[in-house]
Amino acid sequence: MAKNPTYEQAELQLKIFDLRREARLREARDWFNKRYFAKTIEEAMRIAPMGSEASTFFMMVVSYWEQACAYFNHGLLHEDLFFETNGEFFWVWERVKPTIEEGRKRFSNPLFLSNLEKAAKHYETWIEKRVPGHIAAMRHMMEQMALQASKAA
Repeated sequence: MAKNPTYEQAELQLKIFDLRREARLREARDWFNKRYFAKTIEEAMRIAPMGSEASTFFMMVVSYWEQACAYFNHGLLHEDLFFETNGEFFWVWERVKPTIEEGRKRFSNPLFLSNLEKAAKHYETWIEKRVPGHIAAMRHMMEQMALQASKAA
């Protein structure tokens, strides 16, 4: 990858950011951040049952990040620029990771969120070289959020 991002990569990065600002996607992201804490596929299905608005929100969030990460994985986005300005995709991956294997089996799609997974694994290595301990701190914060959400429910 080129040392500096190209103008085209920067433009695509801005388009991806602009899409995150769309009102319905912001609503879905807010829902996901506050409510999606599933450790099993059964919990995931209770939190976001098929056909529900919660399911729509779930799919909006994960499909948005799957697409952005596909652009990244195919070299359309600059690594440092993408990782320096986007951490939310990793957060999303961490939330779906406990249920992903069972979900892939249940819905017969071994590629479901594979771009998100690949980018998240790459990000984990990238950020730990630059900021050791960041991933552990982020995971701890997510555990605290899940605990707070369970108490509020």
